[in-house]
Amino acid sequence: MFGTGPFAVPTFEALIQSPHEVAALFTRPIADSGKRRKTAENPTRDVAESAGLSVFDPMNVNDPDSVEQLLKFEADLFVVCDYGQILSRECLAASKLGGINLHGSLLPKYRGAAPINWAIFNGDPVTGITIIHMTSKLDGGPCLIKAETEIGPQETAEQIEPRLAELGVKPVLEAIDVLGNWDGNSPIGQIQDPALATRAPRLKKSDGQINWSRSATELVNQIRAFQPWPGTFTNWHNENLKQPLRLIIHRATALPRPSESRGKPPGSVLVSDGNTLIIQTGAGQLSIDTVQPAGKRMMPIGDFLRGRAPAIGDLFQ
Repeated sequence: MFGTGPFAVPTFEALIQSPHEVAALFTRPIADSGKRRKTAENPTRDVAESAGLSVFDPMNVNDPDSVEQLLKFEADLFVVCDYGQILSRECLAASKLGGINLHGSLLPKYRGAAPINWAIFNGDPVTGITIIHMTSKLDGGPCLIKAETEIGPQETAEQIEPRLAELGVKPVLEAIDVLGNWDGNSPIGQIQDPALATRAPRLKKSDGQINWSRSATELVNQIRAFQPWPGTFTNWHNENLKQPLRLIIHRATALPRPSESRGKPPGSVLVSDGNTLIIQTGAGQLSIDTVQPAGKRMMPIGDFLRGRAPAIGDLFQ
């Protein structure tokens, strides 16, 4: 098993409980092993240790020493999920059947490190998982099994990730059976169409910055997509503030009321009445429901407005 984050845990636990023999776990090294926060930092390591499995955490799994270690297991198959490193051709060749990967999207859409986040960001109504027979190309191998699920209109990335992790367990076990009956030479799986491939790059802090020229619906999707990290944030500008105040927006509602904008630019405060804060966007308006000022706790918008209310015409950027 190759895994690090929580997305891999249900599959790893199912493999341990299955008739298959799990030889070891390969995982990412922990940055500060002397002060390890177990579950939050590396839950797959905790599962392996509880099951009495050997754990290996090379800085680079493709180094010759790591490949030599993998060869010693004489493994039939590598199962990869939420690992954090790309296995080279030489590394994959260290097992009889290569490797399979549980990926959190319906490939070839959203190849990369953050498929769940970008699917929500783009407003997709459906997502899913794909089991691929791995090649050295990132998420580019033939698809063995897919399973899909709807994305709820209010569902966040933090909520849907564990659903997808559980959804992938049965397909992983089915894919292992498929490969167990494979002759090793004939074509297997469905080849991905590269023309349909889209990217899902690793999230950056700057991805959370709100661009108020986007539509209200797009901004709601962004807020849902970037929970818990990097969050979705904006800066409140007011002449009475010594410096702009950063606000993380945890929940908001899109309001299709362009007639009330009165020609104000995107990011302008339209309503601030003690219980309601409405901001003009590039299309429609955004009603802020839950917010977290810099250095403060998350709070309902009414609590925030009772402390320091933006004025009509103030600008969020």
